[in-house]
Amino acid sequence: MRFGFLVLLLCHATLSYAQPTPDTVNPARPALHYIPADTFRLPPPIRYSHKQLIVPAGLIISGILVNGNGDESIKNEVKEMRNTHMTSFKTKMDNYLQYSPVLIAYGLDAIGIKSRNTVVERSLILAKGAVLNYATVNILKRVTRQLRPDGTTYNSWPSGHTANAFAAATFLSEEYKHRFKWMPYAAYGLAGTVGALRICNNRHYISDVLAGAGFGYLSMKMAYWTHQYKWSKKRKKDYPTF
Repeated sequence: MRFGFLVLLLCHATLSYAQPTPDTVNPARPALHYIPADTFRLPPPIRYSHKQLIVPAGLIISGILVNGNGDESIKNEVKEMRNTHMTSFKTKMDNYLQYSPVLIAYGLDAIGIKSRNTVVERSLILAKGAVLNYATVNILKRVTRQLRPDGTTYNSWPSGHTANAFAAATFLSEEYKHRFKWMPYAAYGLAGTVGALRICNNRHYISDVLAGAGFGYLSMKMAYWTHQYKWSKKRKKDYPTF
């Protein structure tokens, strides 16, 4: 189990290291928890960098490393702890929480707190990320054919619920981290809760959850990296070379 705790510690450190921070508005002004609209230029478009691969690579690699099928493997040790201490646990909350970051993003915009991108731009990004995430996860499920911990079906690795939650959390974080510096922590906290509930419900192993988190995060990041922002006049004005 020591190795398992080291893996989890590595994942936590990876998430903390690469946690996005809000854009600086004015170094002379004190930091605000909320930055009103129209007081600053739009943050620059999200572009690919090697550093942004640290989080998804760490999660996916960890999901592979702990996916052993032996009795003493990490995923089976975690399953045993769950079956010992949470035998009767069951909830459907994870079915709804996986989409909550998207609802929060559009809800904030509906009450006047504008996001990074226009509704058309962010909807296109969300759609691309969701399609990429769905295709990746379902192809891997069919290829790996891992039995679920509850013994029901052979489509356990990676966790689709967790992938959806982390894709949605990345969307929420990217759209609002420039206004709310705590938003990444809230968004990924929700996503992490979904992953934990999948384990507690005995629907997924910890390896499924770690890999699902990595694929979901990476899918939405790729949607941002490749987006061309053809529908945003203000962004073209602020960044005419884009």
